[in-house]
Formats: sequence, C-alpha cells, structure tokens
Amino acid sequence: MRIWQTKESVRTWLMLTAGAALYAFGLEYFILPNRLMEGGVTGIAVLLHYSLGLPTGPTTLLINLPLFLIGWRQLGRSAMIYTIGGTVLLSFFLWVWERAIAAGWITPFATEHDHFLVVLYAGVTLGTGLGLVFRSGGTTGGADIVARIVHRWRGFSMGQVILVMDFVIIGSSLFFISKEKVLYTLVSVFIASKVIDFVQEGAYAAKAFTVVCQSPEALAKKIARELDRGVTLLPAIGGYSGEPRMMLYCVVSRFEIRKLKSLVRQHDRQAFIVINDVHDVLGEGFREGEEAT
Repeated sequence: MRIWQTKESVRTWLMLTAGAALYAFGLEYFILPNRLMEGGVTGIAVLLHYSLGLPTGPTTLLINLPLFLIGWRQLGRSAMIYTIGGTVLLSFFLWVWERAIAAGWITPFATEHDHFLVVLYAGVTLGTGLGLVFRSGGTTGGADIVARIVHRWRGFSMGQVILVMDFVIIGSSLFFISKEKVLYTLVSVFIASKVIDFVQEGAYAAKAFTVVCQSPEALAKKIARELDRGVTLLPAIGGYSGEPRMMLYCVVSRFEIRKLKSLVRQHDRQAFIVINDVHDVLGEGFREGEEAT
C-alpha cells in the first residue's frame, strides 16, 4: 500500500510539473508577445507586466503569498498543498521561459496579422497545461483560493466567483490593450476551457445505458453472452403504475453502442432507453484504476 501511494504521489507531482511548465510556456510564447490577456491572478501579473514591465513569474508568486496564508487558515493543509505546489511551479517555469526567451534560446510566436492562429494555439497550450494541473489535484493559485473561500462564506458557486474575477481582470486590460486583443483573448479563454474539460475527463469516452424493459434478467444474460459486458439490475418503482420492476444499467465502449441498442430492440421493441456520456471508466473490461487519474 505504501509503495502504491508513493508511486501515485510521484505521478501526481510529475503531472503537476508538466502542466505548470506547459501553461507557463503558452503564456510566455503566445500570450505576452502578442499582448493578449489571461484570467485569474496570472492575469493580474500580465497586467502589471504590460503597465509596469514587471516579470510575470515573481509577480505571480508575490500576489499569491497572502492568498496562501488565508487559504491555509480557511481551507486547511490538505486542500492547499497541491495549490501551493502548482503556483510555485508555475512561477518558476514562467521565470525559466522568460529567461530562455530573453537569452535568445527560444523565439516567441509574435504576429501582427494572424491572431486567430495565435489564440488557437494559445488556447490549446494553456488548456492542456491547466487540464494536467487540475487533473493532478492542483491549481495555479489565486482565483481558485478566493473562489473556495467565497463559496464557503457566501455560498456563491466557484464558477460564478471565477467568472466575475476573470471579467473584471480581462475588462481592466482595456486600459492597456486594444478591444480587438480583448476579444481575441475571450476566444483563447473559450478554447482553453474546452481543452481543460477534454484533458480532465480523458480522451476515452464510454456510454452508460439505463434500460426499462420486459424481462430485464433475460436481457442481462444476453448482453453478458454477446457483448461480454457486466450488467447491474436496479430495483425501481413505476411512477405512474406504482408497480415494482427492475432497471438494467450497463456501460459499454462507444464502439459497442450500436450493438447494444440492437440487442435491446430485439429483446423488447417497447423498451425505454436512456444513454449518457461517461468518462474515465475504471474496472474490468475498461481501464485499470492504477492507470487512470
């Protein structure tokens, strides 16, 4: 058990490090050279960079320090350890990439014409980096800490708090960058949010079938025999009839969807079927638990 926990901890920190490095690279390589914006505390550091010329790495860390203290007291050690780690790693890699660009080892992607290409690659890069950070259980600091505290004190959802903060920060950038750049930033943020979801949920997707039909036990045996998939029978009561019956629940890969639909229809043409998306399916016939996060 201890060896497994150590391996999981190492994998978590490696993922957190890779995510922070990739996010920092996207910021220094795509966002800053084209004077675009970013949300959260990192966005404040970007604003200070545009207005005062301050380096983003140390500025991000300094802004987060008081938030670390507040978060440690309000949220506890376990909730903050990966947040602090992610923020420190982000600040470090922002400094690394900034030095590498200043030394001429890397030429940033700057353009005056095709900004859509910039925001596309920026969104993918930032989203992948943040997705890895979030998937490891960490964050990049500030906005998440504030959102958690406000959620605990006032009951607002974390999404609402972060949205308001991003709106204020990106809106404030109008004093330093053009409206066009702000609009391009919003496109980048949208793309990044979709990539974050993709990375967190995993590229693998399956479908969950909930079936109400006649003789569900017979259908369960047929599914087990022809698809080699496990089936769960759940007790239920008809809302209209009040009669007890069994519901069938089964998860299959996307390549087996058509086959399962066909099996259900062959069994009972009047069957009621609900199909839901599911992600990161762990267990026999899918991915093993230790191979997924």
